[in-house]
Amino acid sequence: METNETLDRYQRTQDGFEAVLAAVSPERWDAASACEYWTVRDVAGHVIWSLEVLCHHLAGREYTVLNGPAGSEKPGELAGDDPVVAWRETREAAAALLTGDVLDRPAPAWYAANRPDATVTDYLALLTFDTLVHTWDVGSALGIEVRMEPDIVKPSFSLARLIISRTPGTFGPKVKPEPGADQQTRFLAFLGRSA
Repeated sequence: METNETLDRYQRTQDGFEAVLAAVSPERWDAASACEYWTVRDVAGHVIWSLEVLCHHLAGREYTVLNGPAGSEKPGELAGDDPVVAWRETREAAAALLTGDVLDRPAPAWYAANRPDATVTDYLALLTFDTLVHTWDVGSALGIEVRMEPDIVKPSFSLARLIISRTPGTFGPKVKPEPGADQQTRFLAFLGRSA
């Protein structure tokens, strides 16, 4: 079932993000990431924010924190002094809510604004795409090799083609990949990143 596949990809991508975060040494949290204007801590805070949106939505509450979306200032404040602990706590809270029929519920309002039929499953696909890219952003900035699983890259690449906007602080112009480049390299190039 597609829903189960989406959830599986989402969970595996979170595993990858957590592994990269766990490899960040304390003095590197405020180093520049591959995301323009953002530090490694900022990237962690942004991904935490995305999960907080999910947690609040599933609990029937609105999440009004504004410093977490793409292009925002200081999302690192959401990661606090220990981004790994903050990430793990938020990840566990989200996992506890992803039970029963919640995957078929409507997506969070901001995501559903332009996609009225979007479900929580669709939002998980977005989180998978976003977390996958930001795993690379953190890893590449710190010299950690990040290899993306092809079965996660493929649907994320398809989604990226449908949803991304190229504005300052989000995604830059496409980069031309080398002839014969693999799927990961082409995916990153489409998002304005050079592998």
